[in-house]
Amino acid sequence: MARKRVAILISSRGSNMAALIDAARAHDYPAEIALVVSNRPAAKGLAIAAAKSVVTVTIDHAAYKAREEFEAELAKQLAAAKIDIICLAGFMRVLSAGFVKQWEGRLLNVHPSLLPAFKGLDTHVRALDAGVKVHGCTVHFVVPELDSGPIVMQVAVPVLEGDDEEKLAMRVLAAEHRIYPAALRLLAEGRLTIEGERVVIAGANGDPDRALVSPQT
Repeated sequence: MARKRVAILISSRGSNMAALIDAARAHDYPAEIALVVSNRPAAKGLAIAAAKSVVTVTIDHAAYKAREEFEAELAKQLAAAKIDIICLAGFMRVLSAGFVKQWEGRLLNVHPSLLPAFKGLDTHVRALDAGVKVHGCTVHFVVPELDSGPIVMQVAVPVLEGDDEEKLAMRVLAAEHRIYPAALRLLAEGRLTIEGERVVIAGANGDPDRALVSPQT
């Protein structure tokens, strides 16, 4: 089976992007990272991707008067690279409903909370302020509603005594780096089916790295 061609969309450092690129280097990984696109010319992730021999493209959103014009150029670049799957990795632009629908079932995002809790920004501070005992991260399919969509995989990260935003964020980020490549593998293998609001994983068989919830201590 041919490996799926993946584009990663970034806006900044792209640490999840780097985790995906590194995972895809394995000979048995079912996807290849064919393109990295940034909407910000100064994004540090562009240099990281280039150093890992991945093709990079900058589409500066500030150069376009309308979101539709930006997305038209994005679609052009994705088509030229023959992309099958898109992964958002710190991409700080809201995609239009029309664009999202075109990529329905082929567009993933990682979010630093256990959705549906703490949608939006500043998730770690909000989790600490709320006094939750368990935080974490989620990989989900993207739908037009922000930080929604069927959940593919989650990791629970305990909130420890003495945690501040930085400490908690570092542990959650490490979990993101683990489950995003795992979730992309499942999608590229054709093992994910969306049934209503839920994702069914074919052949999970209790494997903790391929389950809907994978706790981490």
